[in-house]
Amino acid sequence: ISLLPSLANSAVFTLGTVVLTIVIGLPAGYALARLRFHGKPAVAGMLILVLVLPFQVMMIPLYILVVRDYGLADNYLGMILPFAVNATAVLIFRQFFVSLPDELFDAAHIDGAGEVRTLLLVAAPLTKPAILTASVITFIGPWNEFLWPFLITKKHSMQPLAVSLGEYVSTNAATATNPYGVILAGSCVLAVPVIVLFLVAQRHFTSAA
Repeated sequence: ISLLPSLANSAVFTLGTVVLTIVIGLPAGYALARLRFHGKPAVAGMLILVLVLPFQVMMIPLYILVVRDYGLADNYLGMILPFAVNATAVLIFRQFFVSLPDELFDAAHIDGAGEVRTLLLVAAPLTKPAILTASVITFIGPWNEFLWPFLITKKHSMQPLAVSLGEYVSTNAATATNPYGVILAGSCVLAVPVIVLFLVAQRHFTSAA
């Protein structure tokens, strides 16, 4: 296993997903919590439906769209796109904005701030607990994801660590002298960042709830 390149691929895949999730989820949660528009209940219902549907149900259409139509095989963007919109993160931000007092937003509107300015200057600076919670929850998925990167990456140089471990088990484990040592070491490397991130951000979960 090429540990450092695989770790770098996992880091790019995971951090790209987390950043896009926050960038998309924060304004989406604000819109669901504070704006009035037609179809708002339908949008909320669609988010719940996305949570209920397993990812495997959408995998074939996503593969056709990302690989055949967009040509993003063996590409970081192709790995990240299906995970960029996280319904759980959107609902976390929505619930956080709902919990904020209405007077805060009314004061901003009285001062002449529009919705975008209110989001950027008033609401967003208060969302650190929600951002940390959404980041940790989002981080776990792509960091441990195997199936989608396995489908979309054919070059070994593009495979995240989870896929590299799976490839090692299927191709080299039978002939290696001590395959379990490599497998356990790789598994520990996969587990440690998640544990550390959870411990660092744990104290913020209560204030985000």
